Amino acid sequence: MKAFFIIVKKIPANAMAIYPFILLKDRDQKADNFLINHECIHLKQQIELLIVPFYLLYFFNYFINLIRYKNHYLAYFNIVFEKEAYSCDKNLNYLQHRKHFAWLKFI
Repeated sequence: MKAFFIIVKKIPANAMAIYPFILLKDRDQKADNFLINHECIHLKQQIELLIVPFYLLYFFNYFINLIRYKNHYLAYFNIVFEKEAYSCDKNLNYLQHRKHFAWLKFI
């Protein structure tokens, strides 16, 4: 998947995927294959959900998790989209074999 990179030093996360861009804190992160793969997984999720519904589901899932866990980090790491991305980001061939809506198995 072709990604367009933007360096944003003050983003609130290490990196972010906002279709069609990957926002990074610094240029050196472009060399982190696992980080880029993680963000590309998010880009694929965004495409299959037609972008806006992805963000709605993402934030809805986060807020439900925040109520459930009462902890930002637990809420974040239990978002279904993050579960898929974190569990598969070390597999650099994952996107070539990923089935559509693969994130559903992480519900």
